[in-house]
Amino acid sequence: MTETHGTGPTVRLLLADDHPVVRAGLRAVLAAEPDFEIVAEAATAEAAVERAAADGVDVVLMDLQFGAGLHGAAATARITARPGAPRVLVLTTYDTDADILAAVEAGAAGYLLKDAPPEELAAAVRTAASGRSALAPAIAHRLMDRMRAPAQALSRRELEVLRLVRDGLSNQRISKELFLSQATVKSHLVHIYAKLGVDSRTAAVAAATAQGLIRNQG
Repeated sequence: MTETHGTGPTVRLLLADDHPVVRAGLRAVLAAEPDFEIVAEAATAEAAVERAAADGVDVVLMDLQFGAGLHGAAATARITARPGAPRVLVLTTYDTDADILAAVEAGAAGYLLKDAPPEELAAAVRTAASGRSALAPAIAHRLMDRMRAPAQALSRRELEVLRLVRDGLSNQRISKELFLSQATVKSHLVHIYAKLGVDSRTAAVAAATAQGLIRNQG
């Protein structure tokens, strides 16, 4: 934040979302803040990575889903891996454990849902720009729950296996997709069943979806 405004430093923003209407809405909301300046937009995660690498961006507002292109979490990891990189604030409609974990592990400074009120969004941008964590209260609560009960929480790998089970992949295909042995896949499934209190693939998917651990297919 090198530029200054009458009210203090100006936070320079990059809006990364594949929906023009969403970007327009964000621009309208954020441009109303006197200390914000929207300096760039990106309709793909790849473009977001490229534009975030240029000087002049303090905070990237990053969606998670970009159609068939790079996922927002992967783009976040690429952006935050660079020295002196801008902060990334994930702004999405998804609130599953799998999405939250992927974003946080990728280096996101914050995670907000798109239905957050404008004042909460503005506060999160300022918090992220200042170098602090900007997790929505509900998201922070979910992460705290995982920390309090790690034995019951599904690991990142277990969530990956379960998502592929949901997509209808066999153990053999899952092993190829994740570069694991079939014995390791079976071991993950045993642990998943135990943690969810189920005894079948269908029941595991249903339980995980009901608990908000994975998204509904489609």
